[in-house]
Amino acid sequence: MIPDLQPIFDAYASLQAEADRLFQTVAKQHPDCVTCTEGCSDCCHALFDLSLVEAMAIQRAFTKAFDYGEQRSTILTNAAQIDRKLTKLKRNLFHMEKEGTSQNQIMEQAAKERMPCPLLSMGRCLLYESRPITCRLYGIPTIIGDQGHVCGFSRFTIGTPYPTVHMDKIQARLEALSHDIAQTVHSRFRDLDQVYVPLSMALLTTYDEQYLGIAPAQED
Repeated sequence: MIPDLQPIFDAYASLQAEADRLFQTVAKQHPDCVTCTEGCSDCCHALFDLSLVEAMAIQRAFTKAFDYGEQRSTILTNAAQIDRKLTKLKRNLFHMEKEGTSQNQIMEQAAKERMPCPLLSMGRCLLYESRPITCRLYGIPTIIGDQGHVCGFSRFTIGTPYPTVHMDKIQARLEALSHDIAQTVHSRFRDLDQVYVPLSMALLTTYDEQYLGIAPAQED
């Protein structure tokens, strides 16, 4: 049986709320620069992976909102199609790395790729209140590693100092929560908390005892 993970998901919800406050603070300070409007879906085409805690959280929210029915089937079918495309893309990027392409060049290439989120419908997010933290902060200046990032539709001026969110610090907190999940369930999978998946795969995955590594190992 899966132990109670609600305290961990509550901590994740607090981090989501913190991200919302960060976005709102920057938006209030620089209203002419933050151009996010209802119906804009630019961030819904960005490529990024989810840590274990975020993947499980979005899957829980999806199951709660779409437990059964035609819409659930449509979303999962779309997620499967997108995931196949992402798998092919990642394979190509992996080959680029093996051929000596630098990490910066690979990141730049990945940033150019555009693929709709399976939860995007008619320009709107079907799980907006449960969206990942990356989605919540898209549109204001962020730093990942040493690279600055901002939405191409925003009006932030290059070279001008703005409040900037250090995503590596947020990612470290997500990794800690994922580690807490692995520790709480006493997973036999040593690297469970280091598994990252796209949102499409998170929707398609059943995070049960077998996946979490707490059920008896199955023989091939």
